[in-house]
Amino acid sequence: MASSAGRWWAPGRVNLIGEHTDYNDGFVLPLALPLGVTCTAAARPDGAVRVRSHQAPRDELAEIATTTAVLATGGWSELPAWTHYPLGVIREFERRGHEIPGVDLDLDATVPIGAGLSSSAALSCAVAIAVRDLFAPSVSDAEIIDIARTAENVYAGVPTGLLDQSAAMLCTAGHLLFLDTRTGRAEQIPFDLDAFGLSLLVLDTGSPHQLVDGAYADRRAECAAAAAPLGVPYLRDITLAAEADRLADPVLRRRARHVITENARVLRIAEQLRTGADPREIGPELTASHASLRDDFEVSAPPLDLAVTASLASGAHGARMTGGGFGGSIIALVDRDRTATVLRAVREAFAAKGFDAPRDFTVAPSAGAHRLD
Repeated sequence: MASSAGRWWAPGRVNLIGEHTDYNDGFVLPLALPLGVTCTAAARPDGAVRVRSHQAPRDELAEIATTTAVLATGGWSELPAWTHYPLGVIREFERRGHEIPGVDLDLDATVPIGAGLSSSAALSCAVAIAVRDLFAPSVSDAEIIDIARTAENVYAGVPTGLLDQSAAMLCTAGHLLFLDTRTGRAEQIPFDLDAFGLSLLVLDTGSPHQLVDGAYADRRAECAAAAAPLGVPYLRDITLAAEADRLADPVLRRRARHVITENARVLRIAEQLRTGADPREIGPELTASHASLRDDFEVSAPPLDLAVTASLASGAHGARMTGGGFGGSIIALVDRDRTATVLRAVREAFAAKGFDAPRDFTVAPSAGAHRLD
């Protein structure tokens, strides 16, 4: 056992571009947020696993106690849904042969929950690096990513790809993470908006983003169904959007077209930023991504569309929903001196529609998961 107690932190993320491409073996370009989840953890010798969240709903227990033996039998399945993430991480460590004699986990989040900013991956990765450092210090970052994803896929029931967990673990301050989800090749691309007088504005629309209700799984199944008649294992292997026209089913045609064009957008933006281009030049690609997610992939929602439209009309260089969709947040690339103007326009548009004002903050690329003390 390397240590007996400490605090660990993992960030949420904003995906600049590359939505629903990760489970299609494609390309993504996220950045880590300065907001995340802190896990205070301490080993205990009695086989008990105690999990407490400062964000637990008032009508649920704030502290959940179980045992490693119960985890092994799946007896925790009736516990509140949020506990399936940390308990799933512990169970996955055990399933892979690591002995967990018992642990106390105290969780506290600053990243908004349900905003499409990957609070669940921040939670899973914060717990995973704490458990690793306490009980299994030889586990690599690559295996942490896989453990955290498995916790979400198998134990929480969300069929995510590798994007969120990879961003939480691999992002570095001041950079975007260009990730090829097929090969695992990662590249840090500088993203200094201050140098160009720009801000990346995040607007949490307050429309809850829920991925466990089946719509996300449906999109993943549709992508697999589209790849099969095109003769490829994953849509990443198709590079021409016109190839989607070979699909007879109009729904599958639209799903494939989004993934094909989204991968191309990621590659173009990565190349532009590698060469030191003014980030304003990527604005139209961000906006095109939103249109594709809205029309072809059909994962947007009225508050997201309204926030994007109002941002663009008030001077944003580009805007798009970010995250899995069906609610959550948008990002807008704006001149720093026009941030207040864009925010005012969005708030007025929301008020006119009877929507609550969105939560807003600007972000800069931050560090990935690490131990605090």
